[in-house]
Amino acid sequence: MTAQAVLVHGIRTSATMWRSQVAHLTERGVGVTALDLPGHGTRMAEPFTLDVALDTIDAAVRSAAAHGPVILVGHSMGGLLSIAYAGRTDPPPIAAFIAASCTALPRGVGLAAYRALARGLDRLPGRGQPIADWVLDNTLPAETRADFGAGGYAYDAQDVALKSLSVLDLLDALRRIAVPTWFINGQYDQLRLNERLFTRLLPEAELIVVPRTSHLVTAMRPRVFNALLDVAIATVEHPPAGTPGET
Repeated sequence: MTAQAVLVHGIRTSATMWRSQVAHLTERGVGVTALDLPGHGTRMAEPFTLDVALDTIDAAVRSAAAHGPVILVGHSMGGLLSIAYAGRTDPPPIAAFIAASCTALPRGVGLAAYRALARGLDRLPGRGQPIADWVLDNTLPAETRADFGAGGYAYDAQDVALKSLSVLDLLDALRRIAVPTWFINGQYDQLRLNERLFTRLLPEAELIVVPRTSHLVTAMRPRVFNALLDVAIATVEHPPAGTPGET
């Protein structure tokens, strides 16, 4: 059966951040669902809650699983949520997992500092968007520059979403993930902090660090990220001999 991909966006952005990946997967004939989490994108008017966010991922995965083996792909906050989902005690129907730009534990001093920075930017003129636009204009290629903001920015959901991540038990979740997994980070990603801990807890996972790349690896190096999607597709569509579920 043809692989299916479920793409989970990061904080403040929306499904539009995956435009390059959706185009690539569609061209390959791979089914793809780029979802919007509550409080983001087309669901901006909804409050963000952890339960609804995880239910959103689950609904998309189960729908896609009716059509083929599912590759779950999450970026930043979406990656952290996807780790929690992929590592549930009752394993969800996924065949592979890509966790991008999310190898950090969202708690303690680090999370508090991130929330304080976000709240400070939110108090600036334009809620700090001119600064964000300057960063995007100077780091992303023209082909993907508009993708992060095309669905709007979820300023109002940001702080509550960040706070909610602190209750996720990612360490236990990582130990329970039993599908092929790739951690993909940019070389200059601030969320690389715990990448060695993550790979110790999930030793069969592959850690890939993309050189000269920031936190926004999907948009800064879209062709590299799409090539890594191709690796996951080949893994689930053509498993090695003796792999459970092989036909």
